[in-house]
Amino acid sequence: MAEQSVCHSAGVRRDRIVIQPYDAAWVAGFETQRAVLEPVLGVPVHHIGSTSVPGLPAKPIIDMLAVVEDRDQVDLVAVEAAGWRHAPEPGDEEQRKLSFCHPTVEHRTHHLHVVEYSSEGWRDWLLFRDYLREHRDEAERYAALKRELAAADDTDRPRYRAGKAPLIAELMLTARSWRLA
Repeated sequence: MAEQSVCHSAGVRRDRIVIQPYDAAWVAGFETQRAVLEPVLGVPVHHIGSTSVPGLPAKPIIDMLAVVEDRDQVDLVAVEAAGWRHAPEPGDEEQRKLSFCHPTVEHRTHHLHVVEYSSEGWRDWLLFRDYLREHRDEAERYAALKRELAAADDTDRPRYRAGKAPLIAELMLTARSWRLA
């Protein structure tokens, strides 16, 4: 679900939507940056998005999540000194969210979402990840749709995100029931 956001600061992203086969190196890439960020942020950092689901094809950008009490207390200078670039996105201010890319916005391998504990949505990102990790058949449905949408037009990010939305909503309903079971 974190894939729906885009890391940019100087306009619209122009890179193509490329869905790659799962790469086990994504876990190591996450762990390396988690070890850098946790001491700076002072909170746990979670691996989210498609790269966090073993076997799931994905865009090769590792999505990460940090949940803080107050985003205004995040030391932007320290995060940037750790090799991350602040990359505000539309809606960040209203959602009390911070967005960062590593190593640069233009050539990012990682995307960090810093959200406040009281904000909505982040729990769903973790639930969606956990549900897909446990339900390979649903992960395959999601992968097939992502491949289909990227193949239809690998430059239209709004269309790609909108095309995924109905299946994500369906899977989230099922995931919420699964969590309660």
